[in-house]
Amino acid sequence: MSESSEHPVISTAHVRTDRPARYAKQLVSHMSRKVPGVWDADTGKGTIEFADGSVLAALTDRGDSLDIELTATADSVERFEGVVGRHLVRFGSRDELVCTWTRSDDSPGTEQRFTADAD
Repeated sequence: MSESSEHPVISTAHVRTDRPARYAKQLVSHMSRKVPGVWDADTGKGTIEFADGSVLAALTDRGDSLDIELTATADSVERFEGVVGRHLVRFGSRDELVCTWTRSDDSPGTEQRFTADAD
């Protein structure tokens, strides 16, 4: 493993919505069918653990947004930005959610927007 992939990269997304708790709960519920995930409605916080705990998504209801902090390796951060972001914007398609990621290592983050597939 290269040095850059051993150090964690923190990628954050600030997703504007007037229903952050609803989307966080839905995201955690969906993901926790395959990986560990918890959502605490009282605190407005939750987590989803991927890759046997080596990748963590921390979710926070900010009232007017859902903040996500993803901790992953440089080699996996793009993949997990996509996994979390694609699911979230699909759940929030009616509200046209946009999930734009900013990374701590100054590499470009990804962006997910809902696009309806043509039938």
